[in-house]
Amino acid sequence: MLSFLPAAARGVVAILMLVVNTLFWCLLLFALALVKLALPFRAVRAAIDPVLNGIATRWIAGNSGWMRLTQRTAWDVEGLDGFEYRGWYMVCANHQTWVDIFVLQHLFNRRIPLLKFFLKHELIWVPVMGLAWWALDFPFMRRHSEQYLRKHPEKRLEDLETTRRACAKFALLPTSVMNFVEGTRFTAEKHAAQHSPYRHLLKPKAGALALSLNALGDRFDSMIDVTIVYPGGAPSFWQFLRGDVERIVVRVDRHPIPAEFSSGNFMADSKLRKRVQAWLHDLWQRKDRRIDELLAGQAPAEGRADAPR
Repeated sequence: MLSFLPAAARGVVAILMLVVNTLFWCLLLFALALVKLALPFRAVRAAIDPVLNGIATRWIAGNSGWMRLTQRTAWDVEGLDGFEYRGWYMVCANHQTWVDIFVLQHLFNRRIPLLKFFLKHELIWVPVMGLAWWALDFPFMRRHSEQYLRKHPEKRLEDLETTRRACAKFALLPTSVMNFVEGTRFTAEKHAAQHSPYRHLLKPKAGALALSLNALGDRFDSMIDVTIVYPGGAPSFWQFLRGDVERIVVRVDRHPIPAEFSSGNFMADSKLRKRVQAWLHDLWQRKDRRIDELLAGQAPAEGRADAPR
């Protein structure tokens, strides 16, 4: 443990280890991704995709390693039992900071298949990482405003087609489809601007989640609902690297998915869209109350772990 180092020194060490770990595994990812790009045959994809996912799993394990080495964070986690590594999972979580992604990967790595995130299209230009996400078949979404879509209704089909292509790939290999259904990170300014009815959350958007359920719903037996709370306030990425996050609270719940969500046509059926949105609203109300309880200290963890594997 390097907790004896000054915070700034821990941050520098963490950055160096993150960069070395990322570059090492990404070089392997890119080499295999080029083979898959040059030989776009189903048999080649079937052979290479599990190897790519295995590389990503070891990359995440390397990140967990430097996190344990440089950080003193107390993890307060419940609900991680009972998952199958070879299965399909729909996962959703509240979103406050880039740290959320590291938290989710750290907790779920090797418990469920590799988490595949729906990403903003602009993130494909992030150096190294954008190419890595592309190599791992993370879908990139063009998120237009509702006002823009009213003027250009044909653009609605872009994200629909992206989701369909992604889900066609996900159907070939056990996958965990990850959705931050708020669509963006929570801030007080965004919360006020959209007049959110929740205290700690932005309004959930059903689009990508509903389309994923529509395409792969018969494979998902439940929704994995993850609630992430930072009692000291949502940290910046630099604060996380410095080891300033004293405690992270995570609760994992599983909710049944209504069968009608996988059989209906989300884009054409307005009644189905309303039912999906109402279902999400109910989940979000419960999540909001749970965050209240966790912040108030009314829901202590029964099982505690300093660094969940």
